[in-house]
Amino acid sequence: MKVSLYDRCALHVGIPCWEPRTWWVVPKDTGGDTGPMARRPASRSEISPFHVMEVMRAAEQREASGAEVLHLEVGQPATAAPKGVIEAAHRALDEDVLAYTTAGGIEPLRRRIAEHYDYWYGLDIDPDQVVVTVGASGAFVTAFLAAFELGDRVVVPSPGYPCYRNALQALGVEVVDLLTTMETRFQPTPELLDTLGPVDGLVLASPSNPAGTMLDAAAMAAITGWCADRDVQLISDEIYHGITYGDPAVSALSADPDVIVVNSFSKYFSMTGWRLGWMICPPRFSNAVTRISQNVTISAPTLSQLAAVAAFDCHDECQASIERYAANRHVLLEGLPKAGIDRLAPADGAFYIYADVSHLTDDASALCTSWLDELGIAVTPGIDFDPTRGHHYVRFSFAGSTEDMQEAVRRLQNWAAG
Repeated sequence: MKVSLYDRCALHVGIPCWEPRTWWVVPKDTGGDTGPMARRPASRSEISPFHVMEVMRAAEQREASGAEVLHLEVGQPATAAPKGVIEAAHRALDEDVLAYTTAGGIEPLRRRIAEHYDYWYGLDIDPDQVVVTVGASGAFVTAFLAAFELGDRVVVPSPGYPCYRNALQALGVEVVDLLTTMETRFQPTPELLDTLGPVDGLVLASPSNPAGTMLDAAAMAAITGWCADRDVQLISDEIYHGITYGDPAVSALSADPDVIVVNSFSKYFSMTGWRLGWMICPPRFSNAVTRISQNVTISAPTLSQLAAVAAFDCHDECQASIERYAANRHVLLEGLPKAGIDRLAPADGAFYIYADVSHLTDDASALCTSWLDELGIAVTPGIDFDPTRGHHYVRFSFAGSTEDMQEAVRRLQNWAAG
């Protein structure tokens, strides 16, 4: 192909150029691919994958071949949504046209969510502060867009849920990795935060994923106070509230009404695939969050919203699941040390046990692969949650059946015995 001097310059610097009848967009460093519209993915897409999904895919492939898999990898309840939710969904399918809703969600659901905060925490929340979202994932992206500018420095504790880090990076925010330890119960402290220099935001999770640890009222007040004193916007992930094994979880709103809280119907209410979450926003963010929601998602799924109104009448069913999680937790906490896996984070809440396996391997991903191949046990490597030290950790999810937990422990103990 003949190219003009202008075209050669365009090829070099990566700018658009015009050929007769064809618009060519030539990116930098195409590796020889200079055909029409030969663009590469944007640099913002160069984020880490969610490795647990790769483990899940490998487990599904094993099952497709006819082999058994014990699923301790995915943080997903094994139970269906509560019966009242399913019945409400059937009614909605029969009676409702399921049109778009307003961006903030239907009024009956926002009102029930606000009442939930009074019932659980004794907090008076205006329903207008509630924004219904496409899962907690949609809430986080909306909150990040509303609260942070390009280049802002936002603290994400490690170990922690990887999608905080990945979404912030994709949005052009600088992620400040805060290395927590077993000594701080894998939670941030004001003393650790003081070592980071000026920051603009903090993402906090209590109970946390993957460690399951929680902040008590005093520790939560210390963190929210640290943020308030420094004009640091706190975003509190509370999606595992309700799933605790001692004291109930403390909402950050109990300490500071200016935080942004994210929650979800996925975990406590066993509604992962319904893709429904919510935010509690300070009034100063209301217009920004509404505009972003209108343009990015229009609204959360209408069927899920109509059905979820009934979820708050189904606590008895949800508590039965918590009792099963508690039994599963006991099985793992008792059984894993007998398999030589005894460096465990205190699992105060959620349905995870985070284990230090550095005495067994320098490559947790390889260890998880061997457990899947040899034992039929799917477990998540820690690299999802801690890019620096995760190769020495694994996460066990005990959201499945008690029988599966018992069998997994038996196999791991036999493996350890050699």
